[in-house]
Amino acid sequence: MRNRMSTFAVLLLVMALLLSACAPAAAPAGAPAAEGESTEAAAAEAGDGAPSELRVAWWGSQNRHDRTIAAIELFEQLHPEIKVVYEFSGWDDHWTKMTTQAAGGNLPDVMQQDYARLEEWVSRGLLMPLDAYVADGTLNFDNVSESALAGGIIDGQLYGVNLGTNSMVIVIDADKLAEAGLEAPSPDWTFADFEQLATQLHENLGVYGFTGGLSNEQLWKNLYLSLGEWIYNEDGSALGYADDQPLIDYLSMVKRMQDTGVIPTREMEVAEAGSSVEDNYIVSGDAAMTYVWSNQLVALSAAAGEGRNFLLVPMPRPEGGASTNYLKPSMFFSITSQAKNPDAAAMFIDFFTNDIEANKILMAERGVPVSSAVREALQPELDVAQQQIFNYIADIESSVSPIPPPDVAGHANVMNNVYWPLVMDPFFYGQQSLEDTVRILREQADAVLAESAAQ
Repeated sequence: MRNRMSTFAVLLLVMALLLSACAPAAAPAGAPAAEGESTEAAAAEAGDGAPSELRVAWWGSQNRHDRTIAAIELFEQLHPEIKVVYEFSGWDDHWTKMTTQAAGGNLPDVMQQDYARLEEWVSRGLLMPLDAYVADGTLNFDNVSESALAGGIIDGQLYGVNLGTNSMVIVIDADKLAEAGLEAPSPDWTFADFEQLATQLHENLGVYGFTGGLSNEQLWKNLYLSLGEWIYNEDGSALGYADDQPLIDYLSMVKRMQDTGVIPTREMEVAEAGSSVEDNYIVSGDAAMTYVWSNQLVALSAAAGEGRNFLLVPMPRPEGGASTNYLKPSMFFSITSQAKNPDAAAMFIDFFTNDIEANKILMAERGVPVSSAVREALQPELDVAQQQIFNYIADIESSVSPIPPPDVAGHANVMNNVYWPLVMDPFFYGQQSLEDTVRILREQADAVLAESAAQ
């Protein structure tokens, strides 16, 4: 066994030991927060009557950063008694930073959270239940449906407020599709249809037919969701499916596409790890298709520039399978258990959820807003990409698969110690057979999960 506790727990322990040896330094008010910043100390230095500080952290593209900062500035105008200190980064850096800060007892007041990780952060005691703020009216959900809030509820308590609804989507460059003399696929297209279209686009145009990391864990999840199963069993102690053949068929397809140059190689994927949506090959015109979460279309379209035309279609599915799509909370805002200013944090989350002017700045970049009043107010303001997102979610919502459960406690351990180093990388680098690949995934993942579930 490579690891006898979850990667998350190891990082927390190591960082706690490291950070205990040094005192945190305060950042100047108004600047992005630095590691180890103490908002109480900063307020004391500023003297009585200084605005209280509210720390907020999120991940995302440059487009998201710009919009969020502008919304923060509006919040500060409305609440001059509060100074927001923000920190933003890409996906990987966000989680590294938050794990480090958690170990040092210095998490921000508000952190952007993900559906797949919410349960583990709650289980670690790092997030605060928000029900008291709902009860006293600080968080107003009069225009928010129960289903939109359900993803943030764990064991009957609300730990995350959904910032938008989204789903995965295949984005096709409509002009390249026309140039290749090809037709758009049907909404229920299969993996075989997908491989054929990507191959034809590559052969006809000399660009990548598709780009986007088809070895990503999300595609493994989608595959078994479409077949009415899930990658983990109910108690998280083992894999949740018995038949490896669908995965064998899927990985065979991806390997064929890599070997023929239809999609970028695994080496290229690794070299570009951590890049933003603005760096996607479809933006530069070097690929004809990609996949993103639907809320990312705003940043993708902005990066691609004027005059680009994109088509949105659902994710492909295995032959005979149901939809590989589901409606997902794009992300949450949560209040951490280490928050220094939780009351202001709740006010800020309510502002993001309900303030019309703020949402005209944000313009659904994090997904279709959960407030019906906000959605109605935004309709006249939507640009082409935003209208496409709203229409896409409306088109698929009646046919998607049920939302799967959040990742189990051992998921990060499986990803870091099994899925990538022992399974996907050796297979796509040509170092092990497909048969060994699926066998190792089952054997090693089951062992890791069983130990994690027993802790």
